[in-house]
Amino acid sequence: MTSGPLGIVAALHEEIADLLAEMAPGARVEHIGMRDYHVGTLHGQDCVIVLARIGKVAAAATTTALIHRFGVSEIVFTGLAGGLAHGLAVGDMVIADTLVQHDLDASPLFPRFEVPLLGRATFDTDPSLREALAQAARDWLSEAMPNHVAPEVRSELRMTSPRVHIGQIASGDQFISSAREVARLREALPQTLAVEMEGAAVAQICHEYGVPFAVMRTLSDSADDAAHVDFPRFLRDVASVYSHGILTRFLQRRS
Repeated sequence: MTSGPLGIVAALHEEIADLLAEMAPGARVEHIGMRDYHVGTLHGQDCVIVLARIGKVAAAATTTALIHRFGVSEIVFTGLAGGLAHGLAVGDMVIADTLVQHDLDASPLFPRFEVPLLGRATFDTDPSLREALAQAARDWLSEAMPNHVAPEVRSELRMTSPRVHIGQIASGDQFISSAREVARLREALPQTLAVEMEGAAVAQICHEYGVPFAVMRTLSDSADDAAHVDFPRFLRDVASVYSHGILTRFLQRRS
């Protein structure tokens, strides 16, 4: 068993709201760098839960504070992502095995995507953490999801049988919303499954400090589907439910 608390991070409040409500009765809050760090116990686990806000700098600052101020021994980032690879669907889960910054390009001084002076472009998640999250996600999707996501929502989004995928996630300070951008990223990073705005920054900080971490993402759109998704509704009715359900199952199995 690890000695420090588990850090749980999200970019949007809805993704951690239910966890915060469960922790609230016995938690304390520390305000550091314009963020509230909620310190307490959840399902028998010592945790620090925090809203990082959106983007790589916000995620990196939050991760550094978790390590320095709270001595977390592991970090899990939960949130949304857009599907990049073919064959993924809205409502699927992607658990990162590696992460890369798709908007990092210091060429010709360094190869595209490589972090200058670190000599690497990708960062690996912790194998045991990602497998534990993946198993919790598989079980929750098959056993509990139909009872927590309304049938009309599942029908509208065509969430017939959501799956869990493990693979590369790309991060950048851009909201990828056009078919042209998707095609460009797919050509540059053909092995990447999904794209978001924080995970690779968390990955780099955790790599530099030697802290195990994992990133889990709910897909809010699919590269194979041009249908518009009501983002606020998806966040409220799907992503927040996924995050709470899967992390609860993950935590319960660790206690």
